[in-house]
Amino acid sequence: MANRTPSSTASSPLQLLIQENFLFKDLDEGSLKLYLKGDALIQEKLYASRPIYTAFKPNSSLSDLYAIVGGGPVVTRSTPLDRVISLTYPGSCFGMRNLPLAYGEACRAFPSLVEAYKTTDVIKIPLRVVEALYKENEVFRSRYELLFELREKFQYHLLNCSTYPPQAVAALLRALVYQERSLTNQPQAEGTFVFDLPTDLIACASQLNHRTVEQVLKGMIKAGLLKSGQASDTSDDIVKVVDPEGLKEVYGATRSKVAWWPLR
Repeated sequence: MANRTPSSTASSPLQLLIQENFLFKDLDEGSLKLYLKGDALIQEKLYASRPIYTAFKPNSSLSDLYAIVGGGPVVTRSTPLDRVISLTYPGSCFGMRNLPLAYGEACRAFPSLVEAYKTTDVIKIPLRVVEALYKENEVFRSRYELLFELREKFQYHLLNCSTYPPQAVAALLRALVYQERSLTNQPQAEGTFVFDLPTDLIACASQLNHRTVEQVLKGMIKAGLLKSGQASDTSDDIVKVVDPEGLKEVYGATRSKVAWWPLR
């Protein structure tokens, strides 16, 4: 999603969550206050390229869930290849797979770096509050479980990144389209999916070099799958997907089926 700033109409972190975040959207503020019981929701600003935590560190877990309400994205990087394996935008959360709760108790992977790629506004929700809501609020529980499902499906899309550049880039874009549509964050106006997605992030996720990614994006624009940025855009990193179904065809294509890519 394009770089979003927190809503100016919200006067408290809780109201901001209800307005902006998938887990809390449209839930009753009075009921949610009962779950806090003196626990504070901490609003923080995470700065670019600074580690937030190491995911899946042995014998270690988090004490808070992070809800993104502005900026971003937040990325998870694998080692030693430095491959981007997840991107989290405003409206979603991260950290649930490192909380000792629900699927987080069984979810294990190798240590991976979690960092804000760009300045990000988050609200930290204490584990006790998340536990109580998960146990007692059916809507919250179903949404929380969906976050785990979307993480697995995101990585499934990345597993289908071939060495063929158009298909590799399409795999990442399809993963993002599926994720943001499921979270009801997108599409935006006229069915367009808008992502703050720098070229080097695409390269890290799809295992292509920077120049190749640039060529693929230009080809997708010429083919009508993406739309070029407008003068009003505040960032050169904005990617606009205007034909998700056409992108789906590229995602499942072989070399002979992508006429706009010059290299065979």
